[in-house]
Amino acid sequence: MPMKPLAGVFLALACVLGIAATGSVFELAYGDPDLGVTTTGWILALSGPATLAALLVAIRINRPAP
Repeated sequence: MPMKPLAGVFLALACVLGIAATGSVFELAYGDPDLGVTTTGWILALSGPATLAALLVAIRINRPAP
């Protein structure tokens, strides 16, 4: 089954947000984030749940009709 274009957009968004969350974890674990602890913490706090939400939306859009 081919993927719908809108599902692909949300899947790409989930990938970018997941990379941002992973990078934020490593930046905070290192101890001296380039953007500062507060900004990096906000990026992590927002990109974590947004990754899951974008992934679930992509799955729901691409689900075949019953």
